[in-house]
Formats: sequence, structure tokens, C-alpha cells
Amino acid sequence: MLKLSSDQSFNFELLRLLSHTAYNGADVSECLIAAEEIVPGDFESWYAAWNKRAERVLSHVKDLKDPISIRDAMFRAATYSRAADFFLHGNQDDPRIDSLWKRQAECFDAAISRLENPGYRKLVKADGFDVPIIVFPAGKPGDTKKRPTILMGNGFDGSMEEMYHMHGAPALERGYNVVVYDGPGQPTVRRDQGLGFIHNWEVVVSPIVDFLETLSFVDAKKIGLIGYSLGGYLCARAAAFEHRLAAVFQIDGLYNFGTATPFQEGDGLSKVLAGANDEAQIQAILKNPEIPTGIRWMLGQGLWAFKLKSRAEFWEKVKLFNLTGIADKIRCPVFVGDPEKDMFFKGQPQQIAEALGDKATLVKFTSEDGAEEHCHFGAARYTNAVMYEWFEEKVVKS
Repeated sequence: MLKLSSDQSFNFELLRLLSHTAYNGADVSECLIAAEEIVPGDFESWYAAWNKRAERVLSHVKDLKDPISIRDAMFRAATYSRAADFFLHGNQDDPRIDSLWKRQAECFDAAISRLENPGYRKLVKADGFDVPIIVFPAGKPGDTKKRPTILMGNGFDGSMEEMYHMHGAPALERGYNVVVYDGPGQPTVRRDQGLGFIHNWEVVVSPIVDFLETLSFVDAKKIGLIGYSLGGYLCARAAAFEHRLAAVFQIDGLYNFGTATPFQEGDGLSKVLAGANDEAQIQAILKNPEIPTGIRWMLGQGLWAFKLKSRAEFWEKVKLFNLTGIADKIRCPVFVGDPEKDMFFKGQPQQIAEALGDKATLVKFTSEDGAEEHCHFGAARYTNAVMYEWFEEKVVKS
């Protein structure tokens, strides 16, 4: 596939942002302009390019009167604001982490208020914390027809707002309600409540299912749960204890996060971080441009998202994200995505599929369809077609 940057991590994230173009989250030329301005491996140039795009889009809004034009611009400004934030988390005190998020949320809210059937935010009470959700009812405003509903959560680094563009908009087109959420460690909860990742994700999902059962337009027998990237583990863990779910989508298959490619002994993070135990050593690694972008980013993002300071704490937390002895408790069918060039979870889809047995549908995504990368970035329409055909067969028409 054509490379957008000579830096592997930047190339991957640029493809991810281009993927937003499929469902009104970005525009092609705006992404390509940003790509051209970014210096490979330079986090500040990444921030500057995407912040500039967001500001440029917002500069046009004052001249717009049509609600659809305003909606589309606000969706793009929100995406570019999130992009500008992406590589900043190595410095947990950077004020832009909060200011950019405030702007993206305001832009996103302005956009969803202009949908034909507007989306809206709510807080769902969980045990000791709140779960922020955004509800997107299908059909016309006021329609109380009970419909299948897809609950969607992101992973290690992404947001609930991103899930709307990746899988939410196409679900709405098919007549499914959509609810996106963030849990501890994910962008909104990490910022607003100061909570890092937890492994027992059922405590996040079950309160949302309780809430869905109160909505007149939700068919509570037909609730699907999508987990994106690390969310593949999170959704499977939730389904092992929350048996009201009718189906689960692992995008992509993840069995044991602690043995995923970045954490394998002698490779990636483990190799670079050998002997780096105190905060000063960690910061030296994060600021060293000679260390590969992906390693610097994953370390900074991991410490921020888990709300930790040391490598040892991070490693111990990661080991908890493991479905050994838990996967067999899942009762519903599970869609297990398996992209042939996944650089993060290689071999993991086969492990979870084997553990699930006949409950798993292992789906290979290949370069012939442009769907070979982690989370199938760049192949949004093809991926959603495959996923929702499966959901129709397993849940809607069953």
C-alpha cells in the first residue's frame, strides 16, 4: 500500500485518519496536506499540522449557514483536534492534552446536534465512577420502534467519538441504534475523572446495558458490543460476565495483552526499556528522537492511560489483561477480526478463537481488500459490510 510517511507509526496513524473520510469524519485533501507538513518522528510537527487543519476548518464555520455544512465541518474539526493531541501524552502535564480535548468535544457536540436524529451525551452511574456515553437513536426523531443496538468502545488510545466514524454511522444506516462510550483509561474518563485503565471491564459495560434496557427504542435481546484494538480484550472480558449481550465483535482478536507483540521479551518496548526503572530514565527515553516513534509513543500513552509513572507498574498492569480461564465463560457468538499484517496482535486472533471454540467466527482480512492493517484502517466500508452481515445472520434474523 502507498506510504504516507517514512515513519512507520506516523504512516499508520495517517491511514487511520484517512479512514475517517468514509463516514464524514475527515476529508482526503486535508489529510494529505497535513501529511505533507509532518516531519517523520517529530511529535511537535504532528501536533502543529493537525492543529492547523482544525483551526483552518473552524475558520470557515462562521460563514456557513446550512446545518449540514456546519455539521460536516464540525465533525472534521473534532477529528483533527483529536489527531493533534495523539502524540502529546509523554508529558502528562502538557496543558494541550485538556484544551484540545475540550475543543474536540465542543465540535463533536455541535455536529451531532445537527444530525437528522440528534445524538446526545449522558453519564451512566457505575460502581465508584461514571461512564460517559453518547446515544445515537436510529430512525426518525421520536421513533420508538425497538431496534437492534450496537454498543461501541475503543481501546488503548482511541475515543468514543472516533467510534462513531469507524462503526457508528454505518450501523445507523442499517437501522441499528448506536451507543458509544469511554471507560477508565480512555480519553474522557482519564481526563475528567483521573482514572486509569482497569482490566475488569464488565463493571463498565453492565451499567450501560442496564441503561439500554430502560430505552423504549432498544430491543434488549439484540445488543451487540464492539471492542476496538485493546477494546477487543475489553469487550470479550465484559461478555464473560455480562450475558445479556447478544454478540461481540473483537476488532481485532486479542487474548492476552501482556504477550502481544509490543510486550514480547527481547523485542520492542521490552528491549528498549531494559534497565529503565525510574521516572528520569523513562523521560530520557520519551525525549530521545533516536528511539523509534512507536516505542516512544506506546510508552508515553501507556503511562498516561494507565495513570502510572514507572515501567514496572505498567508491565504488571498489562499482565492483568488476559482472557486465560475467562474466555470459556462467554456465551454469545464472537466475531474475531484477523488482519494479515497486524503489527500489534499477531497470533492473538487464533488464540482467542481456539479458546472460544464454536462460539468464534474467525474472519481473515487481507491486502487484496486493503483491510490487512490493525483495525482494518483504510477499509471502513468493506469491514463494516462484513461485520454487519455477520450480525444480521447471528442476531437480527435469528
